[in-house]
Amino acid sequence: MHHDNAKANPLFDNPLLTRDDLAKAVMDLFNPLLPYFSAGGARVRLSATGAIFDYPAAELEGFARPLWGIVPLAAGGYDFPHWELYRRGLANGTNPGHAEYWGDVSDRNQRLVELAAIGFALAMVPQHIWEPLSETDKKNVSGYLLDARERDFVDNNWKFFRVLIDLGLERVGMTFDKTKTETYLDELEAFDIGNGWYRDGPVRRVDHYIPFAMHFYGLIYTVLATGKEARTARFLERSRKFASDIRHWFGPDGASLAFGRSQTYRFAAGGFWGALAFSDLEALPWSQVKGYYMRHIRWWSKLPICDRDGVLSIGYGYPNLLMSESYNSPCSPYWALKFFLPLALPKEHPFWIAQEAQPETFPEPVPLPKPGMVAFHTPGNVVALSSGQQHDKMRGAQEKYSKFVYSTRYAFNIEADDRHFAAASFDGMLGLSDDGIHFRTRETLEEALIANDCLYSRWKPWADVVVETWLVPLNPWHVRLHRITTPRDLQTSEGGFPIERADFNADIAEAEMGRAVCHGQQDVSAIVDLSPAIQRSGVAHQAIANTNLIHGRTLVPQLRGTVTAGETIFITTAIALPAGEHAQSALFKIPHAPDLKSLEDMFRQKGQRVAAFALDDAPTANG
Repeated sequence: MHHDNAKANPLFDNPLLTRDDLAKAVMDLFNPLLPYFSAGGARVRLSATGAIFDYPAAELEGFARPLWGIVPLAAGGYDFPHWELYRRGLANGTNPGHAEYWGDVSDRNQRLVELAAIGFALAMVPQHIWEPLSETDKKNVSGYLLDARERDFVDNNWKFFRVLIDLGLERVGMTFDKTKTETYLDELEAFDIGNGWYRDGPVRRVDHYIPFAMHFYGLIYTVLATGKEARTARFLERSRKFASDIRHWFGPDGASLAFGRSQTYRFAAGGFWGALAFSDLEALPWSQVKGYYMRHIRWWSKLPICDRDGVLSIGYGYPNLLMSESYNSPCSPYWALKFFLPLALPKEHPFWIAQEAQPETFPEPVPLPKPGMVAFHTPGNVVALSSGQQHDKMRGAQEKYSKFVYSTRYAFNIEADDRHFAAASFDGMLGLSDDGIHFRTRETLEEALIANDCLYSRWKPWADVVVETWLVPLNPWHVRLHRITTPRDLQTSEGGFPIERADFNADIAEAEMGRAVCHGQQDVSAIVDLSPAIQRSGVAHQAIANTNLIHGRTLVPQLRGTVTAGETIFITTAIALPAGEHAQSALFKIPHAPDLKSLEDMFRQKGQRVAAFALDDAPTANG
């Protein structure tokens, strides 16, 4: 991506190779916020866009979230010159008589989230943020936190926020009944679904909250909690196992898998690797852990993720409200600073001494049965086939959780207009319409299975239409088989990978019956129809602008056709690769359609329900 705009990114000219480089990165990310601190220091206001919670809570976010980077920086012996500002803000924000009071805490309230960073600060660097406070201010701060810890927290990773608040209060000598927190820790551990994976609450989804929240806070707990050896050992063991799976959510260039909600937290996704170091857990050799960690931040350093003054924007690869969630305030992106946790370690730590290993190579597909994925590595990319996740209550939920395929290099498109069937991207999806205007895709699932390195799902876009989908990796291609049973005719559109468009309309598109190939700025993306009895027409689709997470302008190869009432079999194969000889030769090696009966037999014999989907107390699909 050739972006002069990326020069506003405070990381752009930083080589990001050493501990000192990362310490500089924290200050370079923090300094653009200084003009936006309120006079009393308790609030940061970055923009006029709103979130589901009130402005004072959003402005507390702007105060608290940078602490995730500042605290490790200071704990590691680096100078942070603005502690006086933070002490003043903390005193005023917790003082009910002050104009900048953050507001009373209540059950399941956003303030509870942000106070975790303050608990973490008290636990790690009380000499900077607590000890210099006056007795009155200490009483206000501890009173506010003691009140917060009594509240009910959302039944997911939020339960760790009480744990972190407690660790801070304990460190500064407060006494209180810890029974509730032990209960929460038991409940957090009950989200364990095996092989190091958790679910994020009683839900059918397993996303980046597992590495950057569940494991991240659990690993902090193992360092800061005392006398909890058995629980600590369990957290460490889960993280050790998890590392071998989650590495397949990171591409060879450092990009993480664009999947699920809260993608605007950006390099928080790499925080898991840093938390392994912080907790001294060598889950993979330090050289590999450091490689995954450092490549990730370098990838982000070259993208135009900031406004012109260096403030992080809401968005992913560029400023973008379309892909955001209603809980993203202008200050929310500063959770990215969770990435910098290992700065707390001394420079002699083996993590910092280690030389970065080259990216690992994996010639075979890698089944990830817990999240219901099969990953395979292609040049410059990791592709993840997916079946078994859903989120019912969020804009863009289908695109974030229910596509057939995700990737580190191409990310995905969010649909910008649900009343314009012909304009929809349907990258990694099958779109269906009964009126040519509105459309449905895979949303909720009736069943989700994995067998060897193949996936199966059954879904109902309408109450009377059933689609069964099988996904098969044939690196660098993948094949999707769909059996559609419908009582009426439906229009369909199915998309391949989205790639960046070239300037001056220099894209080359080949679209004909049965195939579409797009040659964009740096990549080639193709989709081919292998269906036995029907041929769909190829389309080189120009997506609506600003729908892709990484690129503002994308092309998506599509197959479009009509299914008639009854049963129809679609077989689709898709590929995307960086442009060059390898891509050209791969385009001529179109895979053969797998035999559907053999696939059905394999799933009958070996099909296991996907752990993320197999939720006893979740509402069943469509009800």
